[in-house]
Formats: sequence, structure tokens, C-alpha cells
Amino acid sequence: MTSFIIDFVLLAVVIIGITALNGIITNVFGMKIFGRGQVNKFTSKTSHIQSGWKQVGGKR
Repeated sequence: MTSFIIDFVLLAVVIIGITALNGIITNVFGMKIFGRGQVNKFTSKTSHIQSGWKQVGGKR
């Protein structure tokens, strides 16, 4: 019975690990293949829009 529980836990860890890594690997391939040069598209656009703004807040 102990070996069954160990096998079950190892199988669960492998399945959860593969599922978690699958999302990361798919995201990396998607950004490299379909993203092309637009990886920082939104952050660069935000920086461009906020370039002339005044700094708000006090000194630390």
C-alpha cells in the first residue's frame, strides 16, 4: 500500500509539473514566433505616453 501511495504522489507531481511547464514553454514559443519585434510593445508605448508627465509625490 505504501508503494501505491508513493507512485500516486510521484505521478501527480509529474503531471502537475508538466502542466505548469507546458504553459511557460508555450508562452516563450508564442512570443518568439508570433511576437516578433513587439515583445515590449505596451511598455514602450506607456513610457512614450508618460514621458512628459510631472513627477508626483514627495522625497524619501
